[in-house]
Amino acid sequence: MSSPAHTRFAAVRARLERFEPKPGLHAWVYEFLLFGFKQGWACLFGALMLALLVGTYLFYPAHAPLARYDFLTIMALLIQLGMLWSRLETLDEAKVILAFHVVGTAMELFKTSAGSWLYPEPSVLRIGGVPLFSGFMYAAVGSYIARVWRIFDFRFRHYPKPVWTWLLAAAVYVNFFAHHWLPDIRLLLFAAMVALFRRTPVYFTVWRQRRWMPLLVGWLLVALFIWFAENLGTFADAWRYPNQARGWHLVSPAKLGAWYLLMYISFVLVSAVNRPKEPDA
Repeated sequence: MSSPAHTRFAAVRARLERFEPKPGLHAWVYEFLLFGFKQGWACLFGALMLALLVGTYLFYPAHAPLARYDFLTIMALLIQLGMLWSRLETLDEAKVILAFHVVGTAMELFKTSAGSWLYPEPSVLRIGGVPLFSGFMYAAVGSYIARVWRIFDFRFRHYPKPVWTWLLAAAVYVNFFAHHWLPDIRLLLFAAMVALFRRTPVYFTVWRQRRWMPLLVGWLLVALFIWFAENLGTFADAWRYPNQARGWHLVSPAKLGAWYLLMYISFVLVSAVNRPKEPDA
């Protein structure tokens, strides 16, 4: 299986990074556009899934022999196989996606049984009340993190000891289930994240100069993007929250907290494949 250095994106990126714009404003604009291109590439799987959700909502035949949810599951699997075959994705990234599918489906099974949300359409490819395409939505988050980590060559300073990051991730995951019976401790979890990562910047390379931002801020930006995507998904009636039973409206911004915590779990899972490294001197 191809290594990251031999993916199709690597060849395109090498050509773009050799380009020489004029110094000054032209170089800044070019770096900004290159940043957008690389982010888009990292979002490829998630963007295709969102396009499928919206496209099938608008155009999928109401009485098709194959249920819409089953069509989404089959297409998500074909996209994954196609990305591997065409060297748009590495085998390690595919392994991360599989792990996210398992973790996400387990959460979906519990949350739907607890009434947190539901999938209103029938399907055959499902476990209980959870159609199998839903696991690919979690996998899209894992795919993005794994790809953006590699594409921008993430490096970190003052990264906490892995044992503490994994213990906190386990506590976050358990709280997603336990808060249905026990007090919700997410505020304590947020405080623990700040305590662990308050001194941790993430360094990333867009073009030729290494940039940085606080890792906590980076997670917030991605959580905000996922919240926007979730609004598209519920608009496309891929799933519904209880307060959307009588019609669609904006998902509560309070969900950002849940997505921030999910981002943390996702990041720690990916760190098992992409080990956090210090920046070069």
